[in-house]
Amino acid sequence: MGETRPALRDAAQHTGSGRRGAVTAALMLAMGLAALDSTIVSTAVPQIVADLGGFSVFSWLFSGYLLAVTVTLPVYGKLSDTFGRKPVLIAGAALFLLGSLLCALAWNMGALIAFRVVQGLGGGALQGTVQTLAADLYPLEERPKIQSKLSTVWAVSAVAGPGVGGVLAAYADWRWIFLINLPLGAAALWLLVRHLHEPVRERTTRPRVDWAGALTIFACGGALLTALVQGGVAWAWLSWPSLTLLGTGVALVVALVLIERRAAEPVIPGWVWRRRTIAAVNLALAALGLLMVAPTVFLATYAQSVLGLAPVAAGFVVSVWTLSWPVSAALSQHVYRRIGFRDTAILGITAAALLLFAFPFLPYPGEAWQPTLLMLLLGAALGLFQLPLIVGVQSTVEWEERGTATASILFCRQTGQTLGAAVFGAVANGVLASRLGGAGDLDAVTHGLDAGTTAEPVRRAVAEAVHAVYLGAACAATVALLVLLVVAPRKFPVLKD
Repeated sequence: MGETRPALRDAAQHTGSGRRGAVTAALMLAMGLAALDSTIVSTAVPQIVADLGGFSVFSWLFSGYLLAVTVTLPVYGKLSDTFGRKPVLIAGAALFLLGSLLCALAWNMGALIAFRVVQGLGGGALQGTVQTLAADLYPLEERPKIQSKLSTVWAVSAVAGPGVGGVLAAYADWRWIFLINLPLGAAALWLLVRHLHEPVRERTTRPRVDWAGALTIFACGGALLTALVQGGVAWAWLSWPSLTLLGTGVALVVALVLIERRAAEPVIPGWVWRRRTIAAVNLALAALGLLMVAPTVFLATYAQSVLGLAPVAAGFVVSVWTLSWPVSAALSQHVYRRIGFRDTAILGITAAALLLFAFPFLPYPGEAWQPTLLMLLLGAALGLFQLPLIVGVQSTVEWEERGTATASILFCRQTGQTLGAAVFGAVANGVLASRLGGAGDLDAVTHGLDAGTTAEPVRRAVAEAVHAVYLGAACAATVALLVLLVVAPRKFPVLKD
């Protein structure tokens, strides 16, 4: 990396224990902003569409933000390893706040979507760099505490987002959904500028940025993720837009491999996949992203359509797993200190697979406490699975590789979620079509259920569709288990702090 070893001392030594709490507060604020913004817009869509129009393309308010966050994660990871975490996080937070201000000033749906993309370009820095800085500031034995705090902030913000968005849209104005980011983000920026002090890193060579690789990642990720997000929704899977985007994405993947092989400082270096530990965790967290789609996307439909719950009660069934996840993550350190990172993750994902397999065997229509209990246990299982893998990978790399390693596993998880939404959406709609003779998709059936105009066979069809999705999620958990058993080393090669 062209840096002397003495310059790579832990950032915590330079920040100081007295200021570390202030920096931790800034990281939690930044993480909360990123999590809140991924969900807060959802309940305000009717007000936004009524004001700006553009109902046919409003889904890009979410897709555009997601795409921008995902494709920038590996780029920000490499930049933080090259120039330091502080400048990357400050620049990303400033870009996120600029996007928030522009969203509040949007004059039509096209402008709002474009400014959401700007937000996402900054959001990628918030997600990846916050996780990396947390590992820089805290030694191995303390990392579960800060990671569990960040997980709690993420869970609370993600769950509270729709409620906050609905209140602001109903009693103020939908533009306040974006304006609320400004004071919170300004507080985080002030804390970072004032209290975060990184070591001065002396370089023997001038840092070189792989701009060609970065631009190719943007183009490649944008093409492939757009095909996955919009395929089967905006156009058919075998239509010319889908085939064109997929073909372009595959060609850009080939180009990316060639560019990264020749680059002096590649954005996605080959060691990310050559090291068994990181490669295994990348694949396992991609499977995690895939299986997370079942409870986050489809469980609310099941709770309202099959169980007959009101939206608030259905929201509780969906959110309960986010309560047990951070608690389990915080306690996971007591497990992996005894049996190791890999075996702790194996324990968690095995339990998750069994719980996901159990969901289709719930009685029909059943009671609300039954899926609620399963989701509570699922959150506890996934807390044992994800956090040991993240902490484990961060503990196997040096400072100058930590940003890239952390970004790679977050990128794989985000990509898995995007793929899962596309695949499981097709599975659910396929089951409904077979049960109802090709009549509509899950969205259309759900709207009919809300209107009270559908019959009992339709409710059974929805239940079977969601059951099929959970079986697919259980298969994804099984894949993650096999990856850990076959690919991951029995003991992670942990470096001393």
